[in-house]
Amino acid sequence: MTDDKDVLRDVWFGRIPTCFTLYQDEITEREAEPYYLLLPRISYLTLVTDKVKKHFQKVMRQEEASEIWFEYEGTPLKWHYPIGLLFDLHASNTALPWSITVHFKNFPEKDLLHCHSKDVIEAHFMACIKEADALKHKSQVINEMQKKDHKQLWMGLQNDKFEQFWAINRKLMEYPPEESGFRYIPFRIYQATTERPFIQKLFRPIDSGGQLHTLGDLLKDVCPSAITPEDGEKKTQVMIHGIEPMLETPLQWLSEHMSYPDNFLHISIIPRPTD
Repeated sequence: MTDDKDVLRDVWFGRIPTCFTLYQDEITEREAEPYYLLLPRISYLTLVTDKVKKHFQKVMRQEEASEIWFEYEGTPLKWHYPIGLLFDLHASNTALPWSITVHFKNFPEKDLLHCHSKDVIEAHFMACIKEADALKHKSQVINEMQKKDHKQLWMGLQNDKFEQFWAINRKLMEYPPEESGFRYIPFRIYQATTERPFIQKLFRPIDSGGQLHTLGDLLKDVCPSAITPEDGEKKTQVMIHGIEPMLETPLQWLSEHMSYPDNFLHISIIPRPTD
């Protein structure tokens, strides 16, 4: 890969200041103070909220506390989406800190998957990496790795260790010198204004003439409503890791440098603020 290590580091160490407050109808022994945390964008809510859980469980009646879940302005937050994606999709144009509500009751079965342990997060994370490698390398890279390499990817993410993670992940970002990129780009496009979970399809990083496909090419093909007509005003923002990449950016470069640790490019399309 073309190794722009500073970009990889900036992506890895992105943080969102967040204020957690307990839902007002939860029954407590005494008043619950808010809890503040810097959330890593690349991680998962249920992986980094042990301190939040402990803080609020102290004031809960134990018989009242069941599975913890999180909500923002009435929307239950999917723990299996990376934190940065959740913020970009639901809250990117709001003032910081991000205000998340904590619940211990009335788990929204229709909206959220259960997450009873970190093993569940690990299984989901590894399944995504395997799917991404199937798209990029016909699963050859991940299948040639040993179990300890898979574990190192997970432990690097869980313990927020950039070097530990990238020592292995680098192999997943390489491709043969005779190729100009991956077989297909692992991406998912999420739209704030639709109920559909996300858009995903096969898309090559290179066109039939050997030219690099750009982010704009992908959007034109997969989600044309996100592209502003030449004579029209910009109605949407296309966000990856909290920034709006230029539409001329090659998809291959984005995939190598702006993918989440699960090896997918998670792209949010949100309405542009009108103020």
